[in-house]
Amino acid sequence: MAAKPTRARIRSYNVGFGDCFLLTFFYGEDDTRDILIDFGSTKDSPFGPAKGMLAIAEKIREDSGGKLDMVVATHRHRDHISGFGGDPGDVIASLKPELVLQPWTEDPELEPDARGRPDAAGGRGAPGLVARLANMQAVAQAIKDEVPNLKASPHVRKTVREQLEFLGDTNIANRDSVVNLMKMGKRAVYANFGTELDVAELLPGVGLEVLGPPTLEQSAEIADQREKDPDEFWQLAAASAAAATVAADKPTLLFPDAAVPAETATQEGRWVIPEIERMRSEEMLAIVRSLDSALNNTSLILLFEVGDTRLLFPGDAQIENWSYALFTAPNHEEIRKRLATAAFYKVGHHGSLNATPKTLWSGFKRANEEKTPDRLSTMVSTLAGKHGSEARGTEVPRKLLVTELEHRSNFQDTETLRSADEFWNDVEFEF
Repeated sequence: MAAKPTRARIRSYNVGFGDCFLLTFFYGEDDTRDILIDFGSTKDSPFGPAKGMLAIAEKIREDSGGKLDMVVATHRHRDHISGFGGDPGDVIASLKPELVLQPWTEDPELEPDARGRPDAAGGRGAPGLVARLANMQAVAQAIKDEVPNLKASPHVRKTVREQLEFLGDTNIANRDSVVNLMKMGKRAVYANFGTELDVAELLPGVGLEVLGPPTLEQSAEIADQREKDPDEFWQLAAASAAAATVAADKPTLLFPDAAVPAETATQEGRWVIPEIERMRSEEMLAIVRSLDSALNNTSLILLFEVGDTRLLFPGDAQIENWSYALFTAPNHEEIRKRLATAAFYKVGHHGSLNATPKTLWSGFKRANEEKTPDRLSTMVSTLAGKHGSEARGTEVPRKLLVTELEHRSNFQDTETLRSADEFWNDVEFEF
């Protein structure tokens, strides 16, 4: 085998709303190392293969030559790991990965009733965080079970019902996938910022750096989510537009979303009943949004390096996760210098407003409007209309961000794929 790869290919499969990337390093035409980074979906693409995730699993088996060297599950969200369960998961497990890499919060020793050191991998307070995530996922399951009742209520807004169903499904525990991931690899590593991975034999000539998530001892920020960040989020234009729209439409009804009650209801009932049901549904939505953000802040951030070529895969990492590597880690200045030279960026969180910090984006030296030979390549796996709100400027993918990606990088989007036979995008690099 050659001492280092001669080229790399990144293949993004059209899983709908989810992520699935196969990173292949070529040491010769018939000598490759294959890394599967995430395999999940919460909504199939209408243009994807007829057998859905199973067909994609079979294509991964073909593309990898029947062998995976590494599987990466960046975090526990369904849209990143659902394919590791059921029949598609059996196909992936049959490829016998040498290493399965997950974030430190997935370490089974961190379960509150597990044997072993209570501070394993995550530091002080880690078992509490993991237990809290597990409890919140149980709540997400209960909320998902309540969706049929909410659909029957005329007082719950359609957009709230749809987001509850989507986020509830995204945030349930996905137990079959979790269990399969735990046992499919010859070796399992649960990583955090700074974890040193010995991949020299597995990936000759390839460096791999873990930039996130931090542990709670490294950064307590990952336990929280910022509502707004004008310096880092892609939100301001939409916020201004929304404000202008409200102003232009005045006067408005006090409760515009409340259904008109039956004439037989009392005066108090005509007001109270719709408001109670509406408030309850929106409180439930706030709960699953909190879990959604908490799990995103446990996402792995990986930087692959071959010579001067760097490939960045941040999963769904949000600003709280990114902040440690970008601003507060002891070596954050060196990290930012390495990130600045990245040749490839997997767009975070399907193109959401808070997963591509502006500090990160503005630092990419290869991002430019001219189509130079070394221009930054970007890929996003997404499906519009499933997450967030255009009226609030939180739609996924975020239009402001997509416009910037299109103008300043070689951008590929799974939404442009319209074939059930060729359901993938490729980008390649020569070394």
